[in-house]
Parts: sequence; structure tokens; C-alpha cells
Amino acid sequence: MKEQKVNKRKLTGKVVSDKSDKTVVVNVSRYVAHKKYGKYYKIDKRYKAHDENNEYKVGETVIIEESRPISKDKNFIVIGHK
Repeated sequence: MKEQKVNKRKLTGKVVSDKSDKTVVVNVSRYVAHKKYGKYYKIDKRYKAHDENNEYKVGETVIIEESRPISKDKNFIVIGHK
């Protein structure tokens, strides 16, 4: 069998909540151009990410990486901070 190389999404965002055990909520902001008018506007999206040792706190900028589903709505793992 051949091994397939999988490109996992890596996103950078700010931790907005660390109240859950082994989970942090990360807010990722990005700028997108409007289809018709071309004006750029900001889109914020929140992702729940796995934090095994509860080491990341609110306000830190972290890098999260896509992974297998860990729970119902947790599909990312924190891989480091910026």
C-alpha cells in the first residue's frame, strides 16, 4: 500500500476561552473580498481545539492543526503558540 500525504489545515488565532478541560476555544479572523463590490471585510470563526495539558490561556496567539474528530465539535489540536 502507498502512503498518502495529507495536507492538514493550519490556522492562527487567539484563545478566547479555556474554561473546558483539555479544550480551548480559538477565534480565527480572516479578511475576504466581497464578490460584487470588492471591498474587504473581516470574518471571525471560533474553533474548539484539543489542549492536552491545559497550558494555553486566554489572550495567547496559538496555531491549531486539523485532526481526526476528537469529539462532536472538536476537530483541531493546538500545536504551538506564536
